[in-house]
Amino acid sequence: MNSSGTDRHADSSQRREPRAARAARTPKAGQSGGPFSSEDPQRMISTGTGRAKPRRDEAEENFTAVHDPEGIRLQKVLAQAGVASRRVCEALISEGRVAVDGKVVIEPGIRVTPDQVTIHVDGVRVSLAVEHQYVMFNKPAGVVTTMSDPQGRPSINDFLTEDMIAARLFHVGRLDAETEGLLLLTNDGELTNRLTHPSYEVPKTYVVEVAGPVTKAVGKTLRAGIELEDGPIAVDDYRHLGSDGSRTMLQVTLHSGRNRIVRRIFDHVGHPVLRLVRTGIGELTIGDQQQGTVRELGRFELGHLLDLTSSDPGAGGEPR
Repeated sequence: MNSSGTDRHADSSQRREPRAARAARTPKAGQSGGPFSSEDPQRMISTGTGRAKPRRDEAEENFTAVHDPEGIRLQKVLAQAGVASRRVCEALISEGRVAVDGKVVIEPGIRVTPDQVTIHVDGVRVSLAVEHQYVMFNKPAGVVTTMSDPQGRPSINDFLTEDMIAARLFHVGRLDAETEGLLLLTNDGELTNRLTHPSYEVPKTYVVEVAGPVTKAVGKTLRAGIELEDGPIAVDDYRHLGSDGSRTMLQVTLHSGRNRIVRRIFDHVGHPVLRLVRTGIGELTIGDQQQGTVRELGRFELGHLLDLTSSDPGAGGEPR
């Protein structure tokens, strides 16, 4: 029997994970992630007929609605944002895979002003602020949430590359010294303001370890809401992950950014926190990224953050 033929048959018989699932999965540490990261840019040109393009009259209306004669050619804007080469970007536009301010455009000659429009490719928002950096840090316990510490304690800068330090990144919100997990770093002040502004109600997910067993009544109480010294608070989601009798693992999601809020709500219900790890912000998750490592956000992840903060916030809210 031809062993190489057998190997080829075995390889071809393996089921591959659908592309959509691969794109949505949080990338591992050190990988860029995003829906285009594993693609050969020259293969992004689709010849299929599954993607509906606007009718000619609709395309003309869309062109008129978003075209800015004084702007920059759309394919150049996409190329500068790192989507693909300019030639491939022209093809993406022609195939109807690019939307400007929600309107699908198919004319590569269209011009736009980057800081005045929102652009999506295959439904993923494109960050046009290419000078900005966006980094995910898996913070270990004992690290203070400051870029440097005059007392000599471990701080964020101790884990950054020289290029990241030179880019003057700053942290988005805070984690107390003993809390571990996901911390975003960027030099994009506008996105930072939106992610930390209470009106946007950005959800954050934590895994909590407490001593002993926890009854179902605790979850009902936290979902219904409790009264703390600085006002009422309720969790958006609560899950019991497991218990061995001596300790219990729980998961909570809430959009409040009040100081030490997770520790305080569990103190209130009689279950002081033994260990606390932030695992997610919105749909971003820390995944299997190792503690103490940093990586740049993938395009899909950044697009999610931009969409998360793109709508007009409501009035009021609590400080984060």
